[in-house]
Amino acid sequence: MATQRSRRLRKKMHIDEFQELGFSVGFSFAEGTSGESIDSTVDALIEEVIEPNGLAFDGSGYLQWEGLICLQKIGKCTDEHRELVRNWLEARKLNDVKVTELFDVWWD
Repeated sequence: MATQRSRRLRKKMHIDEFQELGFSVGFSFAEGTSGESIDSTVDALIEEVIEPNGLAFDGSGYLQWEGLICLQKIGKCTDEHRELVRNWLEARKLNDVKVTELFDVWWD
């Protein structure tokens, strides 16, 4: 039997129409890459792909980066978002580019 929840509770629980889908990303720079080059590449990722598409990126690293990408507002990333990020990273010849399937960022 399905549980009936109020809109307010569904929003607090991030379920149904308030579910948020995102994906994880990983990539690495070649050994010996300068800090300035890493900074400019990550800045360009944010300026060219993340911000223009309404995405948010929470990640960290130095030569190896890992992070989570989701929307800046409540909503669901799409496979097109995943491909945009993957294609941008691969076009810059970054190593070990990994982009996961979409998952619920609150419950997975």
